Amino acid sequence: MNVYKQIAAEICNASHIVITSHKSADGDSVGCSLGLLHFIEKLGKKVLICHPDPAPDFLYWLDTSPILLMNEEPEQVEAAFQQADLIFCLDYNAVGRVGDMQALLESATCKKVMIDHHLDPEAFPDIIVSETTASSTSELIVDLIEGSGYDALLDDKIGTPLYLGILTDTGTFRFPSMKPRTHEVLAKLLAAGVQHHLVHEYLNDNNTVSRLRLQGYAMSEKLEIMEEYQVAIIPLSKEELAKYNYKKGDTDSLANHALSIRGMRVAIVFTERDGIMKISFRSKGEENAVNVLAAEHFSGGGHANAAGGMSELSVNDTLDKIRKLIPEYFSEVV
Repeated sequence: MNVYKQIAAEICNASHIVITSHKSADGDSVGCSLGLLHFIEKLGKKVLICHPDPAPDFLYWLDTSPILLMNEEPEQVEAAFQQADLIFCLDYNAVGRVGDMQALLESATCKKVMIDHHLDPEAFPDIIVSETTASSTSELIVDLIEGSGYDALLDDKIGTPLYLGILTDTGTFRFPSMKPRTHEVLAKLLAAGVQHHLVHEYLNDNNTVSRLRLQGYAMSEKLEIMEEYQVAIIPLSKEELAKYNYKKGDTDSLANHALSIRGMRVAIVFTERDGIMKISFRSKGEENAVNVLAAEHFSGGGHANAAGGMSELSVNDTLDKIRKLIPEYFSEVV
């Protein structure tokens, strides 16, 4: 039995299924969760999604009402974990990535299934699908549906959030993680009825005035270029975020904007939130991997060209630390 047929058998044998994903929700974590939920529902099974925190505002065009939030509905989330006889762990590879749900996940005695595409997965689940060459976890959910023999169930309700997950985790199809298989998956989603132009429209034509003003301020006033290393850095303090009525997700595209500057190889954006600096790293090329820097100095990690981390230092001290580390990790332009 292949692993996807095994997972499908577990779904069919379960009575109460819970889908989990990582804190700081993004397009892939929300997309793969909703796509899997709608697939399981079509199999006639009871399923709930439990996430640590809300999705960014720009994803609310999706119906996120099936998602229970630990930071808003802890009693309902706890009850879901207690009833669960099967738990899916989507788009994360370590129990520490689920924030305040960690204790619930660790204490759950039911079978757990990981489906993920990040490096170095922890061996806490019973079944592990870890495909680091996949573009996204949403792509792997399509593999699950197809590999388990239920591809006839794929429709636009299942496919739309999965298309979103692939779209966002590949940087709108620009990252090296886009492989021939990814294009095949996208074709299947379009054939299933996904209106791809509407996904792009809902995702990209969804700015607020305050979001655009914050991004304009960040690019015009806060952007720092280390020309000799072709690195762009943007630091934003909590006061600056508050001035522009920051909402979750408002700075998500800043690193890609900075990386789009002609000649830039690396972009680093960090914002002061919840008492720490949350850092996004983006880069181009295999020789400019940023996940090692994130892991070795900022308690983070991720993909070679897209990683995250955090710092408990002040804005200025974090900026100084990054400046000092850049020459150690990236070659000087001759």
